Amino acid sequence: MAQNMQDWLAGFAAEIGTTLPTREELDMLLELAGVAARAAERPAAPITCWLVGRAGLDPRDALAVGQRLAGNSEANHG
Repeated sequence: MAQNMQDWLAGFAAEIGTTLPTREELDMLLELAGVAARAAERPAAPITCWLVGRAGLDPRDALAVGQRLAGNSEANHG
């Protein structure tokens, strides 16, 4: 049986030596993943979130960037 998301994230975070995102950060990252998946191909979602971590961005700031770019994408492709 698969683990629930919280158990998976807690175990993974412990293994890589970091802490879990706050509930607010998690919600923003999930929203950002949704924005990326709708604005581009689905695989863009996890890689977008990885880029946020790699850049050390606050999820709130990253979400704003994603929404801005998605808006531009929709205007250019819609």
